Amino acid sequence: MKSVLLHIQDDAGFEARLQTALDIVRSSEGHLTCLYVTPVNAYVAFDNFGGVFVMNDVLKQLEENKALLQARIEQRLKVEGVSWDYVDSTADPAQALVSRSTLSDLIIMSHPVGDKPQGIAHSLVGDVVMGASTPVLLVPDTAKAFDATGTAVVAWNGSFEAGHALRAALPLLASAGNVHIVSVSEGREQAFPSLAASEYLARHGIVSELHERRGDSGEVGTLLIETAKQLKAQYLVMGAYGHSRAREYLFGGVTRSLLNDSPIPLLLAR
Repeated sequence: MKSVLLHIQDDAGFEARLQTALDIVRSSEGHLTCLYVTPVNAYVAFDNFGGVFVMNDVLKQLEENKALLQARIEQRLKVEGVSWDYVDSTADPAQALVSRSTLSDLIIMSHPVGDKPQGIAHSLVGDVVMGASTPVLLVPDTAKAFDATGTAVVAWNGSFEAGHALRAALPLLASAGNVHIVSVSEGREQAFPSLAASEYLARHGIVSELHERRGDSGEVGTLLIETAKQLKAQYLVMGAYGHSRAREYLFGGVTRSLLNDSPIPLLLAR
């Protein structure tokens, strides 16, 4: 991953995101773009008559906090030995991340923890994953480092989304020490079985091991997490499945389960 886009926000998961981004950029000798986005609605209010006005006190405080955060990050990056730049934008956060990812290989965000001030909202993650053509790596707040040469697990069900995620993850998988393709059998025939995914990776010089687990649709997320733990995986690759534009129901059940419960980074692509 030569061009990595990092979501900047002063929240509980920031250090985990930053360290993951630094580890990936350093391992690939790539470039890191830090994107801070101030939502317009953070300092704009509406009166009862439809008027719009700027809350100057709020805007001043936002600007001060933003400047302190940028100074802190730039001071850190100057000693990390990686290529980087810092972008400050005022826009809708999801739209800004999607737009800026046009020439990025990877977007790094945090696991969503609900619509809370100190966490990344499900709605933001959903809008970025479903709106961007670039894969998104979601990092848990507890992550300490990202070992690109560690074990990778690919969740496979033969779908278009799974295939896209596999292709998008190729640069990372090429560096992985071990690659495991995990398929959870739900009694349905797959258009592209896991063996086809393994053969695809082999054409790119990547050796993989196949695993099949049995379970119903409600157990898929749990089985994937259990398998990833058993294999001591560094990250999990999977397709993002979405069927509704209602933001709280944007993802399919398996994706939502993994977003809520996975203890390791998730690389999602749709």
